[in-house]
Amino acid sequence: MERKIRVLIAKAGLDGHDRGAKVIAAALRDAGMEVIYTGLRQTPEMIVEAALQEDVDVIGISILSGAHMTIFPKIRGLMNEKGMNDVLLTGGGIIPEEDIAKLKEAGIGELFTPGAPTHQIADYIKEWIKANPRY
Repeated sequence: MERKIRVLIAKAGLDGHDRGAKVIAAALRDAGMEVIYTGLRQTPEMIVEAALQEDVDVIGISILSGAHMTIFPKIRGLMNEKGMNDVLLTGGGIIPEEDIAKLKEAGIGELFTPGAPTHQIADYIKEWIKANPRY
């Protein structure tokens, strides 16, 4: 039996809007992935620890607060410290194009803005996993 892709979806920081994260979590489940949703107001440390405990393949961060240039690099740095270089860090929210380019240069995966089709997000994760097998 093929192992399901395990995805952790988290809301980082003080951002209290989680409707988008819940929509993405449901869409990824519908696409055959196992999804763990951590809930609101998670710190980067809490997110990385949960990802380690759950042995996930992907961390997806939903961020609307404007703190993306702090949160994503902090999570990536913690992941690197924990040897999680084979885990995809991706996400989305309200992120300007110039910031998306900088975050990608810093080792963050594709970032999706509001209105991105959910199938596009699921397809991206599946393709990334196929190109970067862990097992």
